[in-house]
Amino acid sequence: MMSKQKMKKSLSKTSAMHYTKLVFRLALFLIALAVYLYNRISGTGEYFGGLDKRPFILSFIWIVLAVEMACRFFPSKLESMGCQKQFRQSFVPTKNSEPKNISWKATFSIVAAWVALNGLIGVLYYTAIIDEGILLLISLAYSACDMICILFFCPFQTWFMNNKCCTTCRIYNWDYAMMFTPLVFTKSPFYWSIFLCAIALLIRWEITYKLYPERFSEATNAGLSCANCSEKLCHHKKQLRKFCADNKHKIQFTDNSIKD
Repeated sequence: MMSKQKMKKSLSKTSAMHYTKLVFRLALFLIALAVYLYNRISGTGEYFGGLDKRPFILSFIWIVLAVEMACRFFPSKLESMGCQKQFRQSFVPTKNSEPKNISWKATFSIVAAWVALNGLIGVLYYTAIIDEGILLLISLAYSACDMICILFFCPFQTWFMNNKCCTTCRIYNWDYAMMFTPLVFTKSPFYWSIFLCAIALLIRWEITYKLYPERFSEATNAGLSCANCSEKLCHHKKQLRKFCADNKHKIQFTDNSIKD
């Protein structure tokens, strides 16, 4: 097991920021869930204390996430190269001129899977099985899962793109648009405003990808290579995989003992 001292040394500023975001977003989700359940149980008919009467909860969430998205439009030394590779100053040319980016089929399969998942959520909403409050809770849960994908396990990386890490992720700046997808089913201008901000970020990303594909490939951008990486976000995923591999035989032994 890695000592606390080693873990402290391996934790970069970027990693620390993502852990902070994870804790913060989990706290937002749990607070919103508690308020939602309280109001449902008390029968007030208000999901989050009444948006019109006491808008501080949703306004706080909107401001925090809007600021996060606004920062993505500009270069940052603290943010991951996963989203910074779109900017010219993050581009370090290699001797190659042909980028090797993820196929459109993998990208399309992600879109199809996401539309199917959230389409089901939309059906549940329009059939009154879930309400508008649940849609917001799902979005907040997505926001926490976004950090889990970066730090520990990403299904899009593992099952669809097979890219080496977040640095080379094709859809890194899709995160906010995906996060707020459930809110499109509502008619609230409050929810739609935050979703449209996320769409603007996604469009900016896709336009840059179309115009400058060389910035998004390790073959043409040396800034995406492991040798030039200082954030080391992939270390946490590797540590988790190693832990699972090291303890796999113990789990199997336990299962066999129970069967016997």
